[in-house]
Amino acid sequence: MALLDWIILGSTLLFIVAYGVWKTRGSKDVDDYVRGGNDVKWWTIGLSVMATQASAITFLSTPGQAFHDGMGFVQFYFGLPLAMIVICLIFIPIYKKLKVFTAYEMLEGRFDLKTRTLTAILFLVQRGLAAGITIFAPSIILSAVLGWDLRTLNVIIGILVIIYTVSGGTKAVSVTQKQQMFIIMLGMFFAFFFILGALPTDISFGKALKIAGANNKLNILDFTLDTNNRYTFWSGITGGFFLALAYFGTDQSQVQRYLSGTSVRESQLALVFNGIFKIPMQFFILLVGAMVFVFYQYNTSPLNFNPAATQAVMSSEYADEYAALEEDHKKIEMEKQIAQHAFSGALELKEYNAIEQAKRDIIKVNEREKASRDAAKELIAKANTKVETNDKDYVFIHFILNNLPVGLIGLLLAVILSAAMSSTASELNALGTITALDLYKRNQKKDRDPKHYLMATKGFTLLWGVIAICIANVANLFDNLIQLVNIIGSIFYGNVLGIFLLAFFFKFVRGNAVFVAAIVTQIIVVIGWYMDWMSYLWLNAFGCVLVITLAIITQGFDNFLGNSPVEVEE
Repeated sequence: MALLDWIILGSTLLFIVAYGVWKTRGSKDVDDYVRGGNDVKWWTIGLSVMATQASAITFLSTPGQAFHDGMGFVQFYFGLPLAMIVICLIFIPIYKKLKVFTAYEMLEGRFDLKTRTLTAILFLVQRGLAAGITIFAPSIILSAVLGWDLRTLNVIIGILVIIYTVSGGTKAVSVTQKQQMFIIMLGMFFAFFFILGALPTDISFGKALKIAGANNKLNILDFTLDTNNRYTFWSGITGGFFLALAYFGTDQSQVQRYLSGTSVRESQLALVFNGIFKIPMQFFILLVGAMVFVFYQYNTSPLNFNPAATQAVMSSEYADEYAALEEDHKKIEMEKQIAQHAFSGALELKEYNAIEQAKRDIIKVNEREKASRDAAKELIAKANTKVETNDKDYVFIHFILNNLPVGLIGLLLAVILSAAMSSTASELNALGTITALDLYKRNQKKDRDPKHYLMATKGFTLLWGVIAICIANVANLFDNLIQLVNIIGSIFYGNVLGIFLLAFFFKFVRGNAVFVAAIVTQIIVVIGWYMDWMSYLWLNAFGCVLVITLAIITQGFDNFLGNSPVEVEE
């Protein structure tokens, strides 16, 4: 990295931290700290909601997902607009009417304290793990690519987030995320247009799309009914709907964003904004990944994008075998370029038979390349079992560091770290709030001074920041970072969503039945995930339906034994 890149990266991150501290200094009480004084405008909330979900994982992992598997991942978000409508019509009016500080506060009034506490603990477990991963994700990749110390990166990112999150609370998170989203989208647009400019002069954007399509990277819609297929239209519209409904409707890291709105309408407008722009944003990020794929059809690419993996195998007894694979990979790349030029020429001449033949040639070459990359992964795994062989998450960062001009590299690294900070800030803000209000304050025998609870909330936020850094230091990569975060959410979200739906729509069900059903459901869902009963997206719908069914059955059995339900206040 050049000096200019370091200046851009450092000044961007320091500006975000300083701006957040300065803009939100002097919170008077818990209401001001947790709900931002209820004076945040809808566009700030809308950008904050998007930034909370769009972690560094989104900008590292999603382009790599498109590079390897195409743009079908966008189907994951198809249920989100429907979820936004439901939350706007049902969740927000109830939260605002009850003037709650947390989503789980409502559950005590509807059920009982133990149900509120259980749901809060489920949130703390899954969101605490996710907070660590949102720090770990960019750290592990930047560490491998830049050679920086992993633990040092974890600590740096964690401390930067802790400073302004502890200082300013919800408002600090919201106002800084507005700046972060601007930096993020600016960087992605720069990267996109640079890719198009770096393609051969005869390859227009239209041709680039056709090349990506010929390589099966633009297969967006899949209407098959196979529940083991992770990303289909049906899994997105159902499993994705339940996940989005649970995440945006019951996850405090999101609920806290729109509870800071000046009115019900402001909060609703923020979620409508998110519902309208979220899918196009994800589509664009995936399109960047597809264009990176096209770029590497005409430019050399490594056999494995993870430099740590290459280093591990080249310093092992398998170095000669890997070197042979690299030589073969270079030959395949030359054949690939020839095939792509033939396809491009056939498109220019509009010769149908030549186009179809070129497509077949491209598919054959890509199949050979995939086999070569798979063989390389096997050698890497033999050389060092601790090194990550799956390089999806390294594709985009490799492209950034090896192809972008000076200045733009610093900006894109700022994008990645800004995204990590924005998502982690929301999570720490929510974790501190839930711990302070749902657990600590609620179980105090006597009420304390408002300043005490303000300091307690800040203290718990700081504590969770330290915990997140510790989790980041012991975390490990799975198949794909963006999938890992969604898997963790899917294990818990369906159950939590079912509890809220029972509170809203099943007035005859009481707290004891919900409490028992929630514990049994969580155990079954964990077993189902471990035994791989279904794709993780379906776990959201499964958990939601299961907890509702078990609660109704348990309540019916309780009524049969003569314990009549107690009327609850609306």
